[in-house]
Amino acid sequence: MFEAVEELVGEHAELEKKLADPSVHNDQAHARRLNKRYAELSPIVAAYRSWKQTGEDIETARELAADDPDFAAEVKELEQRREELTEKLRLLLIPRDPSDDKDVILEIKAGAGGDESALFAGDLLRMYLRYAERVGWKTEIIDATESELGGYKDVQVAIKSRGQVEPGQGVWARLKYEGGVHRVQRVPATESQGRIHTSAAGVLVTPEAEEIDVEINPGDLRIDVYRSSGPGGQSVNTTDSAVRITHLPTGVVASCQNEKSQLQNKEQAMRILRSRLLAMAQEEAEKNAADARRSQVRTVDRSEKIRTYNFPENRISDHRVGFKAYNLDQVLDGDLDAVIQACVDADSAAKLAASQAA
Repeated sequence: MFEAVEELVGEHAELEKKLADPSVHNDQAHARRLNKRYAELSPIVAAYRSWKQTGEDIETARELAADDPDFAAEVKELEQRREELTEKLRLLLIPRDPSDDKDVILEIKAGAGGDESALFAGDLLRMYLRYAERVGWKTEIIDATESELGGYKDVQVAIKSRGQVEPGQGVWARLKYEGGVHRVQRVPATESQGRIHTSAAGVLVTPEAEEIDVEINPGDLRIDVYRSSGPGGQSVNTTDSAVRITHLPTGVVASCQNEKSQLQNKEQAMRILRSRLLAMAQEEAEKNAADARRSQVRTVDRSEKIRTYNFPENRISDHRVGFKAYNLDQVLDGDLDAVIQACVDADSAAKLAASQAA
C-alpha cells in the first residue's frame, strides 16, 4: 500500500537538494516553481514517514506484548493511530486542482428580486470582504455598478493571498465553491407590509490569470470606449473613460468604468478578460470531468440555488452538501470557514471515492 509514495519521497529529497543550491535562485521563476512543488509534497512525505514509523512501532509493541500483556493496550493505540494516518495519506494523495494556489476574481450580480436583490448582493460583497480580512487576504474592488438604494447591480473584486500559502489554503482552493446562485429570504427594506420576500444574487468565481496563463492576440480584441454611468464624481459622466473589451473568437466581454482614466479601466478590464478566458479554457479541457467550476450557475434563477440565507430563522443552508447552521448573522460578518469546509470535505470525499473506484 502507498508504494507510489516512495517516488514522491525521492522527488522531495531531490527538490531539497536543488533548493539548497544558491545558483537555482538566480532564476526566481524557476525557484518559485520548485518551492511550490516542495510545499505540495512536504505534508505527504511527513505523513508517510509517520505511517511507516507507526507500522514499525506496532510490530515492536506486539513482540513485547507476547511477553508482557501490559503492552497490549499500546498495540491498540498504535493501530488506531495507523488507521488515522492511512486515511490522512489517502486524502493527501487525492489529485489536487492545479489552480488551488491562485488568486481569484469574484463577481456578484443582482438577479431576481429587483432592488432587494441588489441590496443582498451588497451583503454578499461585505461577507466576502470580511472573510478575506479574517484570513489575511488582500481585496481590491475592480468594477462596480451601484443601485439606487445602495446595493450593487454588479460588482467585481480581486482577492489575493499574502506571500506563500499552505497547500489547500489558497484563495481559489477556498472560494471556488462559492460560485452559483445564492438565495435570500427576508423582509426587504422596501416592504411596508412586513412580508418575507425571496430574491437571489449570482456569484461567479474565476482564478485570476497571469499573462503567461493566457495568450491573447491583440488583433482578436475589439475595444470600445463609452461614458461612465452611475453616481456622480470627477471624471464620471463627463468623459469617455469606460472601456469594454470583446474577445472576438470567443465572444467573451469584460468592461470597467470605475477608474478615472481610460488606460486604467483598460488594464482592469484586461485582468477580468484574462481570468474569464482562463476559466473557459480550463472548463473546455475538463469538460468530461466532474469539476467544481462547471457547477457554477451563470444565470441568476431562484430555482437553481446552491445556498439559502434565511433571516427570520437566522439560518444558512448549503443545498449541495446538506450543511445547515443557525448563525447567519456571524456568517454574513465573515465567519465562513465552517460553510466552506463542509464543501471542501464533501469534494474530497467524492474524489476519494472516485479514486478508489478507478
